[in-house]
Amino acid sequence: MNTHTLRQKFKEVYGRDAESLYFAPGRVNLIGEHIDYNGGRVFPCALSFGTYLLAAKRQDSRMAFTSLNMPYSTVKGKDALERKSGEWTDYPLGVVKEFADRGFEPWGYDLLYWGDIPNRAGLSSSASVEVVTAVLLNDLSGAGFDRIELVKMSQHAENDFVGMNCGIMDQFAVGMGRSGFAIALDCATLDYELVPLHIDGYKLVIANSNKHHDLVTSEYNMRRTQCEKALEILRQRYPVDALCALTPEQLEKAADLFSDEVLYRRARHAVTENARVNEAIQALRTGDLSRFGRLMNESHHSLKEDYEVTGVEMDVLAEEAQGLDGVLGSRITGGGFGGCTVSLVREDAVDAFVRRLGEIYTGKVGLRAEFYVADIGDGARKIC
Repeated sequence: MNTHTLRQKFKEVYGRDAESLYFAPGRVNLIGEHIDYNGGRVFPCALSFGTYLLAAKRQDSRMAFTSLNMPYSTVKGKDALERKSGEWTDYPLGVVKEFADRGFEPWGYDLLYWGDIPNRAGLSSSASVEVVTAVLLNDLSGAGFDRIELVKMSQHAENDFVGMNCGIMDQFAVGMGRSGFAIALDCATLDYELVPLHIDGYKLVIANSNKHHDLVTSEYNMRRTQCEKALEILRQRYPVDALCALTPEQLEKAADLFSDEVLYRRARHAVTENARVNEAIQALRTGDLSRFGRLMNESHHSLKEDYEVTGVEMDVLAEEAQGLDGVLGSRITGGGFGGCTVSLVREDAVDAFVRRLGEIYTGKVGLRAEFYVADIGDGARKIC
């Protein structure tokens, strides 16, 4: 949907013209899953598709929320911040609360959202909604927060108001992405580096399983709790603040501390995944795409065996892709329990890859996958 059509839709809904238009992308994580909340290093990039937000000032201090993707629309007052509703509007309302808690009055707007990120596909549609709301309200309220603070506020909104105990990777990639680059982000310190995504001759292909995930009601929060328990056990031997502060060798030497084998496997995924990210970034810098692809495969295996967040649909997509011609690597991307995979595919093999993997997937699980050749885009911004 182009911006002209979006403006027409705004006028149809609210009876007047939109005054502002903002955009925030989705994101794909190339490697480094479930370690942003374990103090690890992740390697995401922003996508070219995402969430658009149009706004116009109201005459009262209420907030109207409409989405062209969701059937639920509402007008909310300040009492809406006292409890969540369970609707999609909890995500932007959580951001409104972040501004209100800091003494600003982010009220009195008609808001219209539309996104071309597949909902519940693991490409950060929720973070995109949060960050685009934060960037818009920051401008319209004159709050003047810098982009890193807006990223933190968006994450806290999802943690505190929505109840999803996510790390900061999604919001950071959505807010800070740059076209042609991936972000090497240290989630413990928020130090980051933009790394040129030199994959000449290859494409990143996203496969949407159409097995929707719901991270709030899935076992995502349980995984985070398990990691916290594993960290407490390891602190008996190592004075660390996060699992990813350990090396794989250090973790192996502390295996005797664990009476619960599940907790050890959760820790092993976090620690080894962090090591894989560091190795993968180096491989990309040196142009060793084959090595990068192998690390993607190893990441998926760890997420399947040690972290147990993949499932039949994601395993079929990733593991079948790994054996197809022209594929260097394939893995689940996002929180898991459904969603998408990302594959590194030779450019001249992309069409055959999409056709063959789609056939295999439908034949084995009975669902139809959707495929996107990923274009890397810029982070959240005002359009006009």
